[in-house]
Amino acid sequence: MLIEVSLNGGRTRAEHPNLPRSPEEMAAAAKESVAAGAGAAHFHVRAADGRESIDADDVARAVSAVRAAIPGIPFGVSTGLWMVRDAQERHEKVAAWKTFPDFASVNFNEEGGIAIAGLLLSKGMGVEAGMGSVLATEKFLESNLAARCRWVLLEPEQQEMDEALEVVGKVEALLRRAGIALPIILHGLNRTAWDFIEVAAKRGYGTRIGFEDVLSLPDGSQAKGNGELVAEAVKCAGRAAAANRGASK
Repeated sequence: MLIEVSLNGGRTRAEHPNLPRSPEEMAAAAKESVAAGAGAAHFHVRAADGRESIDADDVARAVSAVRAAIPGIPFGVSTGLWMVRDAQERHEKVAAWKTFPDFASVNFNEEGGIAIAGLLLSKGMGVEAGMGSVLATEKFLESNLAARCRWVLLEPEQQEMDEALEVVGKVEALLRRAGIALPIILHGLNRTAWDFIEVAAKRGYGTRIGFEDVLSLPDGSQAKGNGELVAEAVKCAGRAAAANRGASK
């Protein structure tokens, strides 16, 4: 089961003092997470002042540091429109990248999302297709880029499991009807983060965990770092898979 670590997201040090921001901190967190069992990594590049960034120089520094720390492990960065707010400016900033991650996340429902995905693919990067809603899935299918994407990142934001599972079911149905057979990484957020690891394991999907998604362990205690979250996710996924095998006998 693939576990992708999400190192930081848009969170701040006020939320967790060990949140990785600098290239060196993200590289160390990525290395720790891979040692704990992560098979891929995702992070939000930060500028020197800690703000989220897609500026070429910031991306180059972060990508170079992380690649040196986890050679051979695929990793990607966010291209979220909120980082620059203007779709054309975002496109220009990504077009200026000279040092590339293995893939980048794209929210197809954002203005300019389809164009960003096409740009990434034209530069040889993979696309991690973010599916947080039915609208995002519809835009993804309309793009005609689905077959060229790396995988689907199925990420409902609802904090009640029944509501989140309803969104997951609708997205799955749309993908199935369209004949999309891409790998799926399913993850939750905050209150649903740990429950969705079990769901993903039972459905044969990959999953994601890290400070972007949750700051605490299943028992409610604060995690020390991303590596600890990944190690716990490995245990949770293993228990769920074992229970699933037992139920099928």
